[in-house]
Amino acid sequence: MNRGKKQSYEGVALVAPTSFGYTRQSEKSANWFVGQILAEMLKATGLDKSEVDGLAVTSITLAPDSAITLTQNFGMTVRWLEQISIGGASGMAAMQRGARAIQAGDANVIACIGADTSIKGGFVKLISNFSRSTVDASYPYGAGGPNMPFSLITQRYMDTYGATREDFGQIAVSQRYNAQHYSQALLGHKPLSMEDYLAARPVAGPLHLFDCVMPCAGAEGSLMMSIDRAKTLGRPYCTIGAIGELHNAFPDDPVQLRGGWAQYQDDLYNNASLTPQDIDLVETYDDYPVISMLQLEGLGFCAEGEAAKFVSKTALTFDGGGLPHNTSGGQLSVGQAGFAGGYLGLVEAARQLTYKTLKNQVPNARQAMVSGYGMINYDRGLCSAAAILGRPSA
Repeated sequence: MNRGKKQSYEGVALVAPTSFGYTRQSEKSANWFVGQILAEMLKATGLDKSEVDGLAVTSITLAPDSAITLTQNFGMTVRWLEQISIGGASGMAAMQRGARAIQAGDANVIACIGADTSIKGGFVKLISNFSRSTVDASYPYGAGGPNMPFSLITQRYMDTYGATREDFGQIAVSQRYNAQHYSQALLGHKPLSMEDYLAARPVAGPLHLFDCVMPCAGAEGSLMMSIDRAKTLGRPYCTIGAIGELHNAFPDDPVQLRGGWAQYQDDLYNNASLTPQDIDLVETYDDYPVISMLQLEGLGFCAEGEAAKFVSKTALTFDGGGLPHNTSGGQLSVGQAGFAGGYLGLVEAARQLTYKTLKNQVPNARQAMVSGYGMINYDRGLCSAAAILGRPSA
């Protein structure tokens, strides 16, 4: 699906990519996490709260609060406001809408934040009322939570393309290595070998323990502003080359083996004047390894059905010299802080391109692909998004 060249995102900067507060469980509210990461970003840039006149918030545990009530809670006056709730695609959606608002002059500084809490027993309550489809069509038959649809997708992928558990293990093991060099990763202190991966207890069908993302609390965010303002502040920044977004793609596929990325990958690369070979690192949404494989295929790093071979032959670690993938460890090692998971890869890519990492810096990183996937409604993820970010020329 080629829609032609979009208006560029020229003049827009991503500044102060920040992660905050990852913990397995927390009694703090989601709005506390939003407020804390906003404070961290303001501290990093020296901006005053009054200078932030745009706010985009993504959270599944924020209710009964909302983005508008947060402005009162935080003592902010904004002229541009978004509350985006499309799961793992939310980060790219917030960035796209925010970039257009900056270009149009609807806001000067926008805080884009994904944050969620994780109270004891909260995940069970969350998935028990996720959508009418899951409540009416899944749970009466004893199927609860995301493990069911992802086990079906994983098994179908294995049956269709001959992928093995070892192939999925390449993703989980390489990401755990990356996580050992990233301080926010909740599982970064626990090395994972292929032997450990294969010996893990079964969870659902072909899924075993290390195929499944761990719910947690935490926050991700960045500030958007004009490049001129970023330069005035003396802050490192990255730019936006292209963004794509599509929802409910391929609705007639009986089991999901592809997403919307395949329909706009050509537009992404054409709009950014790049090819897959120009990408220095890729951050995929990785609630389960099979979904990362679908994104690698859909974004043109390998052909459809070839991701298992690709990950087996390509170094995926940040320092391996191949195609660095999920350089912070991804959700499989950092944890899934609710809808903040849709910002994790975006924030990490911006950190890589501004050279603000700690011990997991990709050498000479200049172009990054970030992709998102989300809203698992009964049997498939409905949302896909992707973006190409760049390091500005000296």
